[in-house]
Amino acid sequence: MKRLKIGIIGCGNISSIYMENCQKFSNLELVACADLDLQRGQAQAEKFGIPKACSVEELLSDPEIELVINLTIPKAHALVCIQALEAGKHVYTEKPLAVTCKEGKQILETAKKHHLLVGSAPDTFLGAGIQTAIQLIEQGEIGVPVGASAFMICRGHEHWHPDPAFYYETGGGPMFDMGPYYLTALIALLGPINRISGSARISYPKRTVISKPKAGTEIQVSTPTHLSGVIDFTSGVIGTITTSFDAFGGTSLPPIEIYGSQGTILVPDPNTFGGPVRVRKRDEKEFVEVPLTSGYDQNCRGLGVADMAKAILEGGNYRANGKLAYHVLEAMHGLHESSENGKHYIMESTCDKPESVSEELQFSK
Repeated sequence: MKRLKIGIIGCGNISSIYMENCQKFSNLELVACADLDLQRGQAQAEKFGIPKACSVEELLSDPEIELVINLTIPKAHALVCIQALEAGKHVYTEKPLAVTCKEGKQILETAKKHHLLVGSAPDTFLGAGIQTAIQLIEQGEIGVPVGASAFMICRGHEHWHPDPAFYYETGGGPMFDMGPYYLTALIALLGPINRISGSARISYPKRTVISKPKAGTEIQVSTPTHLSGVIDFTSGVIGTITTSFDAFGGTSLPPIEIYGSQGTILVPDPNTFGGPVRVRKRDEKEFVEVPLTSGYDQNCRGLGVADMAKAILEGGNYRANGKLAYHVLEAMHGLHESSENGKHYIMESTCDKPESVSEELQFSK
């Protein structure tokens, strides 16, 4: 099998799982990594057996590299993506696609100009858990979908993250941090969004870091930390979503539920690839766990890259694509804008509902 030569820019915490997994997929060949901190890049290259650690400029100028995986911080996503595209590389970025819709459009326009592809995390919706739920819906196991709910509720990253301040800056908050997982999963399950409405607030203008090494540091909060919204899908399904960093006592709510005319599906955490998936039919008294129908149930971050590489090498569509990522980005901004303006936000973009995963998505060596 032909392998696509790839380079990774950004060698922080998230890079390890990409570096590990990219070497497990039969159509990917990881040949270089780069970071502003060259020593950090060299350490990751040595740890994962990557042939070359270099500067960002050197990686982008390497004619051997065909696709760049962008693992930089969110506010650098657009700049690095555009630099990679201008250098003639396809690009796959960590979530979100960009911080602003303007930047997101620039990425897609640059890719179109150069006849290149853009992909974006999250790719967790390609995992066994959500794919099993998708197939149950497509098979009519819960009848016609009519509603959905999603909950991402926690007490805030200052309790565990070593440097949590950026989660409370513009472009952060629970929606931009975790919303991509939930909205991408909902779109994969139910299709694109038509309009949305939201209510958001900054519950605590100041937060105190609990975690080390910055325990005691005070954070000024500049982005909403609790947001609830209503989502009108193009299909007619109505969904609700709540994302929060303000639930200091935690929650017992499920990550996602899908309600149909003949039953309900409990969908697993969209930040993971596995299960469990539970279904309760109309006349049943309890939820029953169903077997997973796909093989990718572990942490397979990079699966979206392998799917994208297949499209580059062989032609055809890929699932974690730029149009989907931009639709999610616009939806997140729309929820915030709706709260600020006190009215519905009508989506300007749309996307295709990603194809469900079938036997051809088999890339493991």
